[in-house]
Amino acid sequence: MNLKQLEVFIKVVESGSFSKGAEATFITQSTVSQHISALESEFGLKLLDRTGKGALPTEAGKLLLDRARRLIDYAREIPLAIGRFKGVEEADLNIAGSSIPGEYMIPAALPLLISRFPGLTIFLLQGDSREVLEKVMAEEVEFGVVGGRFAEESLEFTSFTKDELVLIAPAGHRWSGASGISKDELLGEPFVLREMGSGTGKAAADALREVGIDPTCVRVAAHLGSNEAVKRAVIAGIGVSFVSAISVQWELAQGTLVQVPIADVCIRREFYLASRKGRELSPAALAFSAVMMELYAGTAAAMV
Repeated sequence: MNLKQLEVFIKVVESGSFSKGAEATFITQSTVSQHISALESEFGLKLLDRTGKGALPTEAGKLLLDRARRLIDYAREIPLAIGRFKGVEEADLNIAGSSIPGEYMIPAALPLLISRFPGLTIFLLQGDSREVLEKVMAEEVEFGVVGGRFAEESLEFTSFTKDELVLIAPAGHRWSGASGISKDELLGEPFVLREMGSGTGKAAADALREVGIDPTCVRVAAHLGSNEAVKRAVIAGIGVSFVSAISVQWELAQGTLVQVPIADVCIRREFYLASRKGRELSPAALAFSAVMMELYAGTAAAMV
C-alpha cells in the first residue's frame, strides 16, 4: 500500500467512476484498475462494487475511505510543516545551558530571538557544563552553551564571547576598598567554589595555576551547585569566591558584594556553543546561533 494507491481509491469513490478517477489523478484507467486490484489483494477484501450506478464502496471500502482521507490530508500537511520549519515560522528548539548561560545569557537573548522568529518555541535545560555536554551527545538538545571547552571528539565548540571571572567578597570584608591584594593573600582566605564539572570552577582553577597557585592549596569552605548559591553564601560571610562578572552586576550595584582586584591576575574564559560534530543543525538552531553571536560579539571585543 502506498499514498498514490490510496489517493486513486479516494478519487474513484468520490467520482463513482474509474475513468473520472483516472482523470483526477492524471493516470490511465488501466493503471487505476491496477491500483485498486493491488489494494484489494493486499487486504484480501473487495473494496469496490462495480455496479450500473458506478463504483460503490463496500463496507470494507467505507472503512478504508475514512482512514485513507485522514492519511492523505496529513501527508499534504508535511510540505507545509517542513516549509514552516525551514523558515523558522513554526519550530521547537531544545537547548541546554550551564549556570551562567542558562541563568543570564540565554534569557537575555530571548527577546531579540523571539522578535525575529515569533513562531519559535525554546525549551531550555540547565546543568553544569559536563551535564550540558552529555545532553548534547545524547541528542536531547541541539545546542549546549557552556563556559569551558572539554576534550570531546564527538563535539564541535564554537566560541561566541569572552567573560571575566572576578573575586567577590561580602560587603564590609577587610578587602573592601582595597586597590588590590596579592596572590599570597588568597591562600589564607576560605573560598566558596562551584562543584566539579562547572565551567566557572574549571576556569578559576586553570587561571590560578597559571599564576603559580595550586588550586588544591586554597582553603575551601563549601562546594555549591549553582552560581546563585555561591553568591548567597558569600553574602552570608561563608567565604570569598570567583564568579562571572556577568552574574554579579546587580549585587555589586546594590552593595551587597564587593569586587576585589588581584595584583597581576586577570582571569578570563570563553563561552562556547557546543553541537554534535558532523551533524546538520536545524534552521532554528542556526537562528539561535546567529543571535548569540550578534548579541555578544561586542562583549568579546571589549575584552580584547
